[in-house]
Amino acid sequence: MSTDTTFGTLGVPASLIATLAERGITTPTPIQAATLPDSLAGRDVLGRGRTGSGKTYAFLLPMVARLTAARSRRMPGRPRALILAPTRELVAQIEDSLNPLAQAAGLTSRTVFGGVGQGPQVTALRAGVDIVIACPGRLEDLIGQGHVSLDAIEVTVLDEADHMADLGFLPVVRKLLDKTPRDGQRMLFSATLDAGIDVLAKRYLTKPVTHEADSAQSPVAEMDHHVLHVAPDAHLPVLTDLTAAPGRTIVFTRTKHRAKKLARQLNAAGVPAVELHGNLSQNARTRTMEAFHSGAAGTLVATDIAARGIHVDDVALVIHADPPVEHKAYLHRSGRTARAGNSGTVVTMMLDEQVREVRDLTRKAGIRPTTTRVDAAHPLLRDLAPGERTLPGPYAAPEPPNAGQRSGRQGQPRSRGRSVQPAGEQPRRGRPGAGRSQQSRTPSGGQTRAQKGNGGANRPARSVAYSTSTSGGAANFSAGSRAGARRAR
Repeated sequence: MSTDTTFGTLGVPASLIATLAERGITTPTPIQAATLPDSLAGRDVLGRGRTGSGKTYAFLLPMVARLTAARSRRMPGRPRALILAPTRELVAQIEDSLNPLAQAAGLTSRTVFGGVGQGPQVTALRAGVDIVIACPGRLEDLIGQGHVSLDAIEVTVLDEADHMADLGFLPVVRKLLDKTPRDGQRMLFSATLDAGIDVLAKRYLTKPVTHEADSAQSPVAEMDHHVLHVAPDAHLPVLTDLTAAPGRTIVFTRTKHRAKKLARQLNAAGVPAVELHGNLSQNARTRTMEAFHSGAAGTLVATDIAARGIHVDDVALVIHADPPVEHKAYLHRSGRTARAGNSGTVVTMMLDEQVREVRDLTRKAGIRPTTTRVDAAHPLLRDLAPGERTLPGPYAAPEPPNAGQRSGRQGQPRSRGRSVQPAGEQPRRGRPGAGRSQQSRTPSGGQTRAQKGNGGANRPARSVAYSTSTSGGAANFSAGSRAGARRAR
Protein backbone atom coordinates (compact mmCIF):
# COMPACT_ATOMS: atom_id res chain seq x y z
CA MET A 1 0.00 0.00 0.00
CA SER A 2 1.38 3.38 -0.97
CA THR A 3 2.25 5.71 1.87
CA ASP A 4 0.18 8.33 0.01
CA THR A 5 -2.98 6.20 0.21
CA THR A 6 -5.67 7.79 2.36
CA PHE A 7 -9.39 7.27 2.75
CA GLY A 8 -9.83 10.39 0.67
CA THR A 9 -7.76 9.11 -2.27
CA LEU A 10 -9.76 5.87 -2.14
CA GLY A 11 -13.01 7.80 -2.61
CA VAL A 12 -14.52 7.70 0.88
CA PRO A 13 -16.88 10.69 1.43
CA ALA A 14 -15.49 13.50 3.58
CA SER A 15 -18.19 13.15 6.25
CA LEU A 16 -17.24 9.52 6.85
CA ILE A 17 -13.53 10.35 6.86
CA ALA A 18 -14.18 12.87 9.62
CA THR A 19 -16.11 10.27 11.62
CA LEU A 20 -13.24 7.79 11.29
CA ALA A 21 -10.74 10.44 12.37
CA GLU A 22 -12.75 11.06 15.54
CA ARG A 23 -12.16 7.40 16.38
CA GLY A 24 -8.45 7.67 15.65
CA ILE A 25 -8.66 5.86 12.30
CA THR A 26 -6.74 7.78 9.65
CA THR A 27 -4.85 5.21 7.56
CA PRO A 28 -6.50 2.43 5.53
CA THR A 29 -5.44 -1.16 6.21
CA PRO A 30 -4.31 -3.27 3.22
CA ILE A 31 -7.71 -4.95 2.81
CA GLN A 32 -9.45 -1.57 2.94
CA ALA A 33 -7.07 -0.01 0.43
CA ALA A 34 -7.51 -2.99 -1.90
CA THR A 35 -11.31 -3.22 -1.85
CA LEU A 36 -12.68 0.29 -1.28
CA PRO A 37 -12.22 1.66 -4.82
CA ASP A 38 -14.27 -1.23 -6.24
CA SER A 39 -16.87 -1.45 -3.46
CA LEU A 40 -17.44 2.33 -3.48
CA ALA A 41 -17.99 2.06 -7.24
CA GLY A 42 -20.82 -0.41 -6.61
CA ARG A 43 -19.06 -3.57 -7.77
CA ASP A 44 -19.51 -6.96 -6.16
CA VAL A 45 -16.43 -7.74 -4.06
CA LEU A 46 -14.90 -10.94 -2.79
CA GLY A 47 -12.38 -10.00 -0.12
CA ARG A 48 -10.01 -12.20 1.86
CA GLY A 49 -8.03 -10.97 4.82
CA ARG A 50 -6.92 -12.51 8.08
CA THR A 51 -8.72 -11.80 11.31
CA GLY A 52 -8.03 -8.31 12.62
CA SER A 53 -7.21 -6.98 9.15
CA GLY A 54 -9.92 -4.30 9.07
CA LYS A 55 -12.56 -6.06 7.01
CA THR A 56 -15.43 -4.45 8.95
CA TYR A 57 -14.78 -0.91 7.73
CA ALA A 58 -14.01 -2.32 4.28
CA PHE A 59 -17.71 -3.10 3.89
CA LEU A 60 -19.30 -0.55 6.24
CA LEU A 61 -17.86 2.48 4.46
CA PRO A 62 -19.19 1.63 0.97
CA MET A 63 -22.51 0.48 2.42
CA VAL A 64 -23.13 3.73 4.29
CA ALA A 65 -21.89 5.80 1.33
CA ARG A 66 -24.25 4.05 -1.08
CA LEU A 67 -27.30 4.29 1.17
CA THR A 68 -26.61 7.97 1.80
CA ALA A 69 -26.38 8.73 -1.92
CA ALA A 70 -29.42 6.66 -2.90
CA ARG A 71 -32.83 8.23 -3.38
CA SER A 72 -34.63 5.35 -1.66
CA ARG A 73 -35.94 5.75 1.88
CA ARG A 74 -36.47 3.33 4.72
CA MET A 75 -39.82 1.54 4.79
CA PRO A 76 -41.63 -0.51 7.45
CA GLY A 77 -40.44 -4.11 7.40
CA ARG A 78 -38.22 -3.57 4.35
CA PRO A 79 -34.58 -2.76 5.24
CA ARG A 80 -32.27 -1.34 2.60
CA ALA A 81 -29.07 -3.17 3.55
CA LEU A 82 -28.22 -6.50 5.17
CA ILE A 83 -25.11 -7.72 6.97
CA LEU A 84 -24.97 -11.42 7.87
CA ALA A 85 -22.48 -12.62 10.50
CA PRO A 86 -22.04 -16.01 12.22
CA THR A 87 -22.16 -15.05 15.92
CA ARG A 88 -24.01 -12.63 18.18
CA GLU A 89 -20.75 -11.19 19.47
CA LEU A 90 -19.62 -10.34 15.95
CA VAL A 91 -23.02 -8.81 15.16
CA ALA A 92 -22.68 -6.60 18.24
CA GLN A 93 -19.18 -5.49 17.30
CA ILE A 94 -20.22 -4.67 13.74
CA GLU A 95 -23.02 -2.54 15.19
CA ASP A 96 -20.52 -0.76 17.44
CA SER A 97 -18.38 0.12 14.41
CA LEU A 98 -21.41 1.10 12.34
CA ASN A 99 -23.12 3.40 14.85
CA PRO A 100 -20.91 6.50 14.43
CA LEU A 101 -20.99 6.19 10.63
CA ALA A 102 -24.74 5.68 10.55
CA GLN A 103 -25.34 8.57 12.92
CA ALA A 104 -23.25 10.89 10.74
CA ALA A 105 -25.23 9.80 7.68
CA GLY A 106 -28.68 9.88 9.31
CA LEU A 107 -29.19 6.13 8.94
CA THR A 108 -30.75 3.65 11.37
CA SER A 109 -29.82 0.04 12.10
CA ARG A 110 -31.05 -2.97 14.05
CA THR A 111 -29.31 -6.13 15.26
CA VAL A 112 -31.18 -9.42 14.89
CA PHE A 113 -30.05 -12.60 16.65
CA GLY A 114 -31.35 -15.42 18.81
CA GLY A 115 -31.01 -16.01 22.52
CA VAL A 116 -33.10 -12.93 23.38
CA GLY A 117 -36.76 -12.05 22.99
CA GLN A 118 -37.74 -11.08 19.47
CA GLY A 119 -40.20 -8.36 20.52
CA PRO A 120 -37.83 -5.34 20.35
CA GLN A 121 -36.41 -6.62 17.07
CA VAL A 122 -39.88 -6.97 15.53
CA THR A 123 -40.91 -3.51 16.75
CA ALA A 124 -37.85 -1.87 15.21
CA LEU A 125 -38.22 -3.71 11.91
CA ARG A 126 -41.87 -2.81 11.60
CA ALA A 127 -41.05 0.84 12.23
CA GLY A 128 -38.45 0.69 9.48
CA VAL A 129 -34.64 0.59 9.58
CA ASP A 130 -32.00 1.16 6.93
CA ILE A 131 -29.55 -1.58 7.91
CA VAL A 132 -30.08 -4.99 9.50
CA ILE A 133 -27.10 -6.79 11.07
CA ALA A 134 -28.18 -10.37 11.66
CA CYS A 135 -27.32 -13.92 12.50
CA PRO A 136 -28.93 -16.16 9.85
CA GLY A 137 -31.17 -18.27 12.10
CA ARG A 138 -33.18 -15.55 13.81
CA LEU A 139 -33.53 -13.55 10.59
CA GLU A 140 -34.95 -16.60 8.83
CA ASP A 141 -37.46 -17.00 11.68
CA LEU A 142 -38.63 -13.38 11.45
CA ILE A 143 -39.03 -13.62 7.68
CA GLY A 144 -41.09 -16.78 8.12
CA GLN A 145 -43.33 -14.96 10.60
CA GLY A 146 -43.87 -12.13 8.12
CA HIS A 147 -42.14 -9.44 10.18
CA VAL A 148 -39.51 -8.50 7.58
CA SER A 149 -38.89 -8.77 3.85
CA LEU A 150 -35.57 -8.62 1.99
CA ASP A 151 -37.02 -7.51 -1.33
CA ALA A 152 -35.75 -3.91 -0.94
CA ILE A 153 -32.15 -4.79 -0.05
CA GLU A 154 -29.67 -2.68 -2.01
CA VAL A 155 -26.43 -3.91 -0.38
CA THR A 156 -25.76 -7.35 1.11
CA VAL A 157 -22.64 -8.31 3.07
CA LEU A 158 -21.52 -11.73 4.24
CA ASP A 159 -18.89 -11.37 6.96
CA GLU A 160 -16.71 -14.29 8.11
CA ALA A 161 -18.26 -16.42 5.39
CA ASP A 162 -15.91 -19.34 6.02
CA HIS A 163 -16.89 -19.40 9.69
CA MET A 164 -20.57 -19.49 8.70
CA ALA A 165 -19.71 -22.49 6.57
CA ASP A 166 -17.93 -24.15 9.52
CA LEU A 167 -21.02 -23.61 11.70
CA GLY A 168 -23.35 -25.11 9.10
CA PHE A 169 -25.15 -21.85 8.26
CA LEU A 170 -24.68 -21.92 4.48
CA PRO A 171 -28.07 -23.53 3.65
CA VAL A 172 -29.85 -20.75 5.59
CA VAL A 173 -27.54 -18.12 4.08
CA ARG A 174 -28.45 -19.30 0.59
CA LYS A 175 -32.17 -19.05 1.41
CA LEU A 176 -31.68 -15.50 2.65
CA LEU A 177 -29.62 -14.43 -0.35
CA ASP A 178 -32.27 -15.87 -2.66
CA LYS A 179 -34.72 -13.38 -1.14
CA THR A 180 -32.55 -10.33 -1.93
CA PRO A 181 -32.74 -8.56 -5.32
CA ARG A 182 -30.31 -9.99 -7.85
CA ASP A 183 -29.26 -6.52 -9.04
CA GLY A 184 -28.19 -5.37 -5.58
CA GLN A 185 -24.54 -5.00 -4.59
CA ARG A 186 -23.07 -7.97 -2.73
CA MET A 187 -19.83 -8.17 -0.79
CA LEU A 188 -18.41 -11.36 0.69
CA PHE A 189 -15.55 -11.18 3.19
CA SER A 190 -13.74 -14.18 4.58
CA ALA A 191 -10.45 -15.17 6.20
CA THR A 192 -10.11 -18.03 3.69
CA LEU A 193 -11.45 -18.59 0.19
CA ASP A 194 -11.85 -22.34 0.07
CA ALA A 195 -14.06 -24.41 -2.24
CA GLY A 196 -17.27 -23.82 -0.26
CA ILE A 197 -16.87 -20.05 -0.34
CA ASP A 198 -15.98 -20.16 -4.03
CA VAL A 199 -19.27 -21.91 -4.80
CA LEU A 200 -21.17 -19.28 -2.81
CA ALA A 201 -19.38 -16.47 -4.65
CA LYS A 202 -20.07 -17.94 -8.09
CA ARG A 203 -23.77 -18.32 -7.33
CA TYR A 204 -24.49 -14.94 -5.75
CA LEU A 205 -21.82 -12.45 -6.85
CA THR A 206 -21.95 -10.85 -10.31
CA LYS A 207 -18.52 -10.42 -11.94
CA PRO A 208 -16.89 -10.02 -8.52
CA VAL A 209 -13.56 -8.33 -8.05
CA THR A 210 -11.38 -10.52 -5.83
CA HIS A 211 -8.88 -9.02 -3.43
CA GLU A 212 -6.54 -10.95 -1.13
CA ALA A 213 -4.67 -8.69 1.26
CA ASP A 214 -2.28 -11.28 2.74
CA SER A 215 -1.23 -14.90 2.63
CA ALA A 216 -3.99 -17.35 3.53
CA GLN A 217 -1.83 -18.78 6.33
CA SER A 218 -0.05 -15.57 7.34
CA PRO A 219 0.32 -15.35 11.12
CA VAL A 220 0.62 -11.89 12.59
CA ALA A 221 4.25 -10.86 12.36
CA GLU A 222 4.38 -9.44 15.87
CA MET A 223 3.32 -12.70 17.58
CA ASP A 224 5.75 -14.83 19.58
CA HIS A 225 4.68 -18.49 19.35
CA HIS A 226 5.56 -20.95 22.12
CA VAL A 227 4.64 -24.57 22.84
CA LEU A 228 4.80 -25.55 26.51
CA HIS A 229 5.28 -29.30 26.94
CA VAL A 230 3.70 -30.12 30.33
CA ALA A 231 2.91 -33.15 32.43
CA PRO A 232 -0.81 -33.69 33.16
CA ASP A 233 -0.44 -32.63 36.80
CA ALA A 234 1.37 -29.43 35.76
CA HIS A 235 -1.20 -28.30 33.21
CA LEU A 236 -3.45 -26.33 35.58
CA PRO A 237 -0.60 -24.89 37.74
CA VAL A 238 1.17 -23.58 34.61
CA LEU A 239 -2.08 -22.12 33.29
CA THR A 240 -2.78 -20.50 36.67
CA ASP A 241 0.68 -18.94 36.80
CA LEU A 242 0.34 -17.42 33.32
CA THR A 243 -3.14 -16.01 33.95
CA ALA A 244 -2.15 -14.59 37.35
CA ALA A 245 0.20 -12.13 35.65
CA PRO A 246 -0.96 -8.57 34.87
CA GLY A 247 -2.93 -7.94 31.69
CA ARG A 248 -5.68 -9.58 29.70
CA THR A 249 -5.52 -13.23 28.65
CA ILE A 250 -7.78 -15.36 26.46
CA VAL A 251 -7.67 -19.11 27.15
CA PHE A 252 -9.11 -21.35 24.42
CA THR A 253 -10.60 -24.81 24.94
CA ARG A 254 -12.08 -27.34 22.54
CA THR A 255 -15.40 -27.90 24.29
CA LYS A 256 -18.01 -26.00 26.27
CA HIS A 257 -17.55 -28.34 29.22
CA ARG A 258 -13.80 -27.67 29.31
CA ALA A 259 -14.35 -23.90 29.15
CA LYS A 260 -16.74 -24.06 32.09
CA LYS A 261 -14.45 -26.36 34.08
CA LEU A 262 -11.29 -24.32 33.51
CA ALA A 263 -13.07 -21.06 34.40
CA ARG A 264 -14.19 -22.66 37.68
CA GLN A 265 -10.68 -23.96 38.41
CA LEU A 266 -9.03 -20.61 37.73
CA ASN A 267 -11.55 -18.79 39.92
CA ALA A 268 -11.02 -21.36 42.67
CA ALA A 269 -7.28 -20.64 42.43
CA GLY A 270 -7.92 -16.91 42.83
CA VAL A 271 -7.72 -15.78 39.18
CA PRO A 272 -10.80 -13.70 38.18
CA ALA A 273 -12.06 -15.50 35.06
CA VAL A 274 -15.23 -15.60 32.98
CA GLU A 275 -16.39 -18.14 30.42
CA LEU A 276 -17.74 -17.78 26.88
CA HIS A 277 -19.35 -20.64 24.97
CA GLY A 278 -22.49 -21.61 23.12
CA ASN A 279 -24.40 -22.88 26.16
CA LEU A 280 -24.68 -19.39 27.66
CA SER A 281 -27.75 -17.24 27.15
CA GLN A 282 -27.29 -13.98 25.31
CA ASN A 283 -27.54 -11.99 28.54
CA ALA A 284 -24.84 -14.15 30.13
CA ARG A 285 -22.60 -13.76 27.08
CA THR A 286 -23.08 -10.00 27.20
CA ARG A 287 -22.15 -9.92 30.89
CA THR A 288 -19.07 -12.02 30.16
CA MET A 289 -17.81 -9.60 27.53
CA GLU A 290 -18.60 -6.56 29.68
CA ALA A 291 -16.58 -8.06 32.54
CA PHE A 292 -13.65 -8.81 30.24
CA HIS A 293 -13.78 -5.43 28.49
CA SER A 294 -13.93 -3.54 31.80
CA GLY A 295 -11.12 -5.51 33.41
CA ALA A 296 -13.32 -6.88 36.19
CA ALA A 297 -12.19 -10.30 34.97
CA GLY A 298 -8.79 -10.36 33.31
CA THR A 299 -9.08 -13.88 31.90
CA LEU A 300 -11.62 -15.07 29.33
CA VAL A 301 -11.95 -18.85 28.96
CA ALA A 302 -13.65 -19.57 25.66
CA THR A 303 -14.38 -22.09 22.95
CA ASP A 304 -13.77 -21.21 19.32
CA ILE A 305 -16.87 -19.00 19.49
CA ALA A 306 -14.40 -16.25 20.49
CA ALA A 307 -11.88 -17.06 17.76
CA ARG A 308 -13.61 -14.87 15.17
CA GLY A 309 -14.55 -11.23 15.25
CA ILE A 310 -14.11 -10.67 18.98
CA HIS A 311 -12.02 -7.55 19.53
CA VAL A 312 -10.72 -6.50 22.92
CA ASP A 313 -7.89 -4.01 23.22
CA ASP A 314 -4.56 -5.03 24.75
CA VAL A 315 -4.93 -8.81 24.81
CA ALA A 316 -1.23 -9.58 25.07
CA LEU A 317 -1.48 -13.33 25.69
CA VAL A 318 -3.50 -16.08 24.00
CA ILE A 319 -3.28 -19.57 25.51
CA HIS A 320 -4.41 -22.69 23.68
CA ALA A 321 -5.17 -24.77 26.78
CA ASP A 322 -6.40 -27.39 24.32
CA PRO A 323 -4.65 -27.36 20.93
CA PRO A 324 -7.25 -26.65 18.24
CA VAL A 325 -8.32 -29.39 15.87
CA GLU A 326 -7.06 -27.71 12.70
CA HIS A 327 -4.62 -24.99 11.70
CA LYS A 328 -7.19 -22.41 10.60
CA ALA A 329 -8.61 -22.39 14.12
CA TYR A 330 -5.09 -21.86 15.48
CA LEU A 331 -4.61 -18.77 13.34
CA HIS A 332 -8.04 -17.34 14.18
CA ARG A 333 -7.64 -17.96 17.90
CA SER A 334 -4.14 -16.50 17.88
CA GLY A 335 -5.42 -13.43 16.05
CA ARG A 336 -7.08 -12.21 19.25
CA THR A 337 -3.66 -10.80 20.22
CA ALA A 338 -1.11 -8.66 18.33
CA ARG A 339 -3.85 -6.45 16.92
CA ALA A 340 -3.61 -2.89 15.61
CA GLY A 341 0.17 -3.09 15.32
CA ASN A 342 0.74 -4.31 18.89
CA SER A 343 2.89 -7.29 19.83
CA GLY A 344 1.53 -10.42 21.44
CA THR A 345 2.38 -13.88 22.71
CA VAL A 346 0.70 -17.17 21.80
CA VAL A 347 1.15 -20.23 24.01
CA THR A 348 0.04 -23.75 23.15
CA MET A 349 -0.05 -26.24 26.02
CA MET A 350 0.94 -29.75 24.95
CA LEU A 351 0.74 -33.10 26.74
CA ASP A 352 2.87 -36.12 25.80
CA GLU A 353 0.12 -37.67 23.70
CA GLN A 354 -0.37 -34.42 21.76
CA VAL A 355 3.20 -34.04 20.44
CA ARG A 356 2.51 -35.30 16.91
CA GLU A 357 -0.80 -33.45 16.75
CA VAL A 358 0.77 -30.10 17.72
CA ARG A 359 3.72 -30.63 15.37
CA ASP A 360 1.34 -31.15 12.43
CA LEU A 361 -0.83 -28.23 13.53
CA THR A 362 1.99 -25.69 13.66
CA ARG A 363 3.48 -26.93 10.39
CA LYS A 364 0.18 -26.43 8.56
CA ALA A 365 -0.24 -23.03 10.22
CA GLY A 366 3.12 -21.98 8.80
CA ILE A 367 4.76 -21.16 12.13
CA ARG A 368 7.87 -22.36 13.95
CA PRO A 369 7.16 -22.12 17.66
CA THR A 370 9.71 -22.43 20.45
CA THR A 371 9.00 -25.67 22.33
CA THR A 372 10.00 -25.98 25.99
CA ARG A 373 9.24 -28.60 28.64
CA VAL A 374 8.06 -26.66 31.71
CA ASP A 375 6.46 -26.88 35.10
CA ALA A 376 4.91 -24.08 37.17
CA ALA A 377 8.33 -23.01 38.50
CA HIS A 378 10.04 -22.69 35.12
CA PRO A 379 11.55 -19.21 34.57
CA LEU A 380 10.22 -19.05 30.98
CA LEU A 381 6.73 -18.40 32.34
CA ARG A 382 7.90 -15.01 33.66
CA ASP A 383 9.21 -14.12 30.20
CA LEU A 384 5.98 -15.11 28.49
CA ALA A 385 3.80 -13.28 31.02
CA PRO A 386 5.86 -10.59 32.79
CA GLY A 387 4.84 -9.05 36.08
CA GLU A 388 3.98 -9.94 39.64
CA ARG A 389 1.60 -12.86 40.08
CA THR A 390 -1.48 -11.92 42.13
CA LEU A 391 -4.53 -13.97 43.10
CA PRO A 392 -7.20 -11.43 44.10
CA GLY A 393 -9.92 -14.07 44.29
CA PRO A 394 -12.72 -15.35 42.05
CA TYR A 395 -14.67 -13.07 39.77
CA ALA A 396 -17.93 -12.09 41.46
CA ALA A 397 -20.64 -11.44 38.88
CA PRO A 398 -23.19 -8.71 39.65
CA GLU A 399 -26.38 -10.23 40.98
CA PRO A 400 -29.17 -10.34 38.36
CA PRO A 401 -32.66 -9.25 39.50
CA ASN A 402 -34.17 -11.63 42.10
CA ALA A 403 -30.99 -13.73 42.08
CA GLY A 404 -30.80 -13.58 45.86
CA GLN A 405 -34.25 -15.16 46.17
CA ARG A 406 -33.33 -17.98 43.79
CA SER A 407 -29.97 -18.79 45.32
CA GLY A 408 -30.67 -17.98 48.95
CA ARG A 409 -28.05 -15.21 48.92
CA GLN A 410 -28.86 -11.66 49.87
CA GLY A 411 -27.04 -8.40 49.19
CA GLN A 412 -23.45 -8.02 48.05
CA PRO A 413 -20.93 -10.85 47.84
CA ARG A 414 -18.97 -11.35 51.02
CA SER A 415 -15.36 -10.21 51.04
CA ARG A 416 -12.53 -12.14 52.59
CA GLY A 417 -10.94 -9.36 54.58
CA ARG A 418 -9.70 -7.36 51.57
CA SER A 419 -10.57 -3.82 50.63
CA VAL A 420 -12.96 -4.14 47.71
CA GLN A 421 -14.87 -1.99 45.27
CA PRO A 422 -17.87 -3.06 43.20
CA ALA A 423 -17.07 -5.58 40.47
CA GLY A 424 -16.23 -3.84 37.22
CA GLU A 425 -15.67 -0.42 38.84
CA GLN A 426 -12.56 1.24 37.46
CA PRO A 427 -9.91 3.31 39.22
CA ARG A 428 -9.40 6.88 38.12
CA ARG A 429 -6.00 6.30 36.58
CA GLY A 430 -4.74 4.19 33.68
CA ARG A 431 -6.16 2.73 30.53
CA PRO A 432 -9.48 0.90 30.78
CA GLY A 433 -9.09 -2.78 31.42
CA ALA A 434 -5.33 -2.96 30.98
CA GLY A 435 -4.66 -4.88 34.19
CA ARG A 436 -6.32 -6.93 36.82
CA SER A 437 -4.12 -7.16 39.89
CA GLN A 438 -4.38 -5.14 43.06
CA GLN A 439 -0.61 -4.49 43.04
CA SER A 440 0.70 -5.07 39.50
CA ARG A 441 4.39 -4.41 40.04
CA THR A 442 6.86 -5.51 37.40
CA PRO A 443 10.20 -7.09 38.29
CA SER A 444 13.15 -4.80 37.74
CA GLY A 445 13.94 -4.35 34.08
CA GLY A 446 10.73 -6.03 32.88
CA GLN A 447 7.54 -4.85 31.22
CA THR A 448 3.99 -5.68 32.05
CA ARG A 449 2.15 -7.50 29.29
CA ALA A 450 -0.08 -4.49 28.84
CA GLN A 451 3.02 -2.38 28.18
CA LYS A 452 4.48 -5.05 25.92
CA GLY A 453 1.21 -5.12 23.96
CA ASN A 454 1.65 -1.41 23.26
CA GLY A 455 5.12 -1.75 21.90
CA GLY A 456 6.71 -1.13 25.28
CA ALA A 457 5.04 2.23 25.85
CA ASN A 458 6.26 3.80 29.09
CA ARG A 459 3.03 3.65 31.05
CA PRO A 460 2.57 2.68 34.68
CA ALA A 461 0.83 -0.62 35.31
CA ARG A 462 -2.77 -0.24 36.43
CA SER A 463 -3.95 -1.19 39.86
CA VAL A 464 -7.43 -2.65 40.11
CA ALA A 465 -9.29 -3.87 43.16
CA TYR A 466 -11.88 -6.61 42.74
CA SER A 467 -14.85 -7.81 44.64
CA THR A 468 -14.33 -11.32 45.95
CA SER A 469 -16.74 -14.00 47.00
CA THR A 470 -16.59 -17.36 48.71
CA SER A 471 -19.58 -18.53 46.71
CA GLY A 472 -18.13 -19.82 43.47
CA GLY A 473 -17.43 -16.99 41.02
CA ALA A 474 -17.87 -18.28 37.49
CA ALA A 475 -20.20 -21.05 38.57
CA ASN A 476 -22.71 -18.52 39.89
CA PHE A 477 -22.09 -16.30 36.89
CA SER A 478 -23.27 -18.90 34.39
CA ALA A 479 -25.84 -20.76 36.49
CA GLY A 480 -29.15 -21.23 34.76
CA SER A 481 -27.88 -19.73 31.50
CA ARG A 482 -28.46 -22.61 29.10
CA ALA A 483 -31.33 -20.95 27.24
CA GLY A 484 -30.96 -19.54 23.77
CA ALA A 485 -28.24 -21.84 22.43
CA ARG A 486 -30.32 -23.15 19.53
CA ARG A 487 -29.70 -20.27 17.17
CA ALA A 488 -26.51 -18.49 16.15
CA ARG A 489 -23.71 -19.71 18.39
